Amino acid sequence: MTPPRHDVAVRVDSPTEARNPRTGDIDRLSTLEVLRLINTEDHLVPDAVAAVLPELARAADLAVVALRAGGRVHYVGAGTSGRLATLDAAELVPTFNSPPDWFVAHHAGGREALVHAVEDVEDQATSGAAEIRQHAAPGDVVLGVTASGRTPFVLAALAEARLLGASTVLVSNNPSAPAPVDVDVLIAVDTGPEAIAGSTRMKAGSSQKLVLTSFSTAVMVRLGRTYSNLMVSMRATNAKLRGRTVRILREATGLPEHECTTALTDAGGDLKVALVHLLSGAPAAQAAEALEITQGHVRQALSRLSPGATG
Repeated sequence: MTPPRHDVAVRVDSPTEARNPRTGDIDRLSTLEVLRLINTEDHLVPDAVAAVLPELARAADLAVVALRAGGRVHYVGAGTSGRLATLDAAELVPTFNSPPDWFVAHHAGGREALVHAVEDVEDQATSGAAEIRQHAAPGDVVLGVTASGRTPFVLAALAEARLLGASTVLVSNNPSAPAPVDVDVLIAVDTGPEAIAGSTRMKAGSSQKLVLTSFSTAVMVRLGRTYSNLMVSMRATNAKLRGRTVRILREATGLPEHECTTALTDAGGDLKVALVHLLSGAPAAQAAEALEITQGHVRQALSRLSPGATG
């Protein structure tokens, strides 16, 4: 890795670096007043995310197509953005039982930078390009996250992804700037100046958390990893989650607990198989076969077993 430079400074022209006229006296306030001021700023975030939902939908549709074709989704980020992306990717496996290689996070500086600030790694453009060159493939989706919209590690990764034939998405909090690299979807969330100038872990980070969570959840829903609004693809890896699987079956079917428990046992602990079995009346083995054919999509499996009915 190239050693850090201490003689180079870059002026970042982004709303997140500007001083917020509403918080100029924040250091004169009481603790409760400080918190109220921060909370007032935080209330601006959901509307800023709502304004980019059409672009976010386009990005999610690209990911659905890629995953159905055997591709992957790559998150790329540095600092707060990279940590939020890593968190989102990590939580998809236990929540939706998604294959662990569906969503892959690439954080500038690697694992060490997840818990410690590592100097200058976000400026390592060659590292970003090399990361994607090594791990991505044509047909994948590469989604970069950067509050300023200019992080070299992220932009180089997106440029390399473009050369490889992957679809590209850039999430930034700098709506006034055009995309510095050619991307398929630009998601520019206008969260404005932070309560503390330049502290992008605040509103910008909150918006990135909402964007990433919404994006990945929408992809999982479109891929049939839920039934209604229930997490029927989850992995029951502890007592609490095993209890949740029974509750989900009860809520989805309206049947008593003992019937749901028996169905879950007959299905070898597979929640989806038990659910399709109970809703369709088909034997567990037939329910499993229908789910296999439909790539785990409960409503489609039900339609195969009972044409015209999707539960």
